[in-house]
Amino acid sequence: MTAFRARLRRLTDSAVAHADRTIALTGAIMLAAHLVAAVVLAKPNGRIVFGDATHHFVQLRSLVFDRDLNFQNEYTRIYELRGGEPETEWVTRDLTSTGHVRNYMPIGPALLWAPLYLLIVTAQWLASIAGLAAAPDGYGRVAQLAPGLTGIMAATCAAMLAHRFARRLTDPSTALAATLAVWLGSHALYYSLVSPSYSHAPSMLAGAIFFGHWLATRDAPSPGRLAVSGALAGLAALMRWQDALFLLVPLIEALRWRTTLTQRLTGAVAGAMAFVVVFSPQMIVWNVLYGHPFTIPQGPSFMQWTTPHLWLVLVSVRHGLFSWAPLLIPAAIGLVAWCLRDRRAAAPVLLVLAASWYVNAAVADWWAGEAFGARRFLSLFPLFVAGLAWWLAAGTVDRRPRVARLAIVALLVVANGLLLLQYELAMKGLDALAPYPGDAATLWLTRFVVPFRVAAWLMR
Repeated sequence: MTAFRARLRRLTDSAVAHADRTIALTGAIMLAAHLVAAVVLAKPNGRIVFGDATHHFVQLRSLVFDRDLNFQNEYTRIYELRGGEPETEWVTRDLTSTGHVRNYMPIGPALLWAPLYLLIVTAQWLASIAGLAAAPDGYGRVAQLAPGLTGIMAATCAAMLAHRFARRLTDPSTALAATLAVWLGSHALYYSLVSPSYSHAPSMLAGAIFFGHWLATRDAPSPGRLAVSGALAGLAALMRWQDALFLLVPLIEALRWRTTLTQRLTGAVAGAMAFVVVFSPQMIVWNVLYGHPFTIPQGPSFMQWTTPHLWLVLVSVRHGLFSWAPLLIPAAIGLVAWCLRDRRAAAPVLLVLAASWYVNAAVADWWAGEAFGARRFLSLFPLFVAGLAWWLAAGTVDRRPRVARLAIVALLVVANGLLLLQYELAMKGLDALAPYPGDAATLWLTRFVVPFRVAAWLMR
């Protein structure tokens, strides 16, 4: 029996190592593609960070070079303002009550980027001392690569951790298939490859760390473990504020812990206090910018709590969760099936899912702007991986997923890649080849003819 267990352990370790190599190779390909795109498609003004990433980047640059949270000079430089632009009055005139330029983005991504950013600017500084380069100002193209490169590495680590999460529910091979499928077959692909400098790759990583710790420790709770869960929930909230609702998980585990009431309360308080400690950098930033440690920077109308768009946020052609990533339908089915089988998982998992659904549906722009799919659900990445793995494992022959289910998953992954191609071409202004997916026909059908249009266009 001991020899059998040792052999089984070696086989499992080998499968896990193979999975890690496969995931790492996928991440390396994304990293190389991102670097090539940064060089080939370089903007003449030197900018690499755009969109939401700009607002994270100014936080990082200001903290490192100015050691403050006054972003006016950063925005003026990045947007090349000369004064008088009416669309940018929020930078020069419409200041907060504390006299600062408003910034709606969480501080967590900037803190995550800091190690690589500091490494780059330190190398540039040393080169300037040696007379090999000019002194860095924090805006250079190489420095602006730090967010994207860190984001891709974060997404790759998230995929590895999600695989470990799913492996606890199925076998390593099924977990690997599910991990790669959700990563490449949903909106996670876009925010791991095209826009990894947004907050979504960091939220994928924070979510994977949080749920991995929960699953590994839920059967043996203690005040210390619940405090770690609370701290990890705070880390997730630093990346995206909505993920503060992850704190519900350690609170649930504390309440149903089979011990004395004093121990339960101690565990709940430990989790809550650890959350506050880890989340405190965001509280400090808010207090400096807005004069309050807790706030909704976009204003109270940003959250429409009484009129959530619960159905539209799931199925609308306007970036609905399932309409843009139908692969997540079997993932959701598998997730519910797992919770029905594992009643200990039901309360925390289903409550987090429901709360995330409601919060994302209650945001004023529930479609999340020019997003590629329902990006605000990406912190649930490990849960969707686990759900798809469970769905694949439910249809098995001799512990191998049925060919039909794997074929469905593969088709949906390819379809997501085609949608990404269509979306990118449309965003680059080539809407004659690839119209923006704004209705049912252009969302679900056009993607399959876009490659032929592109091929014909290139031949001409």
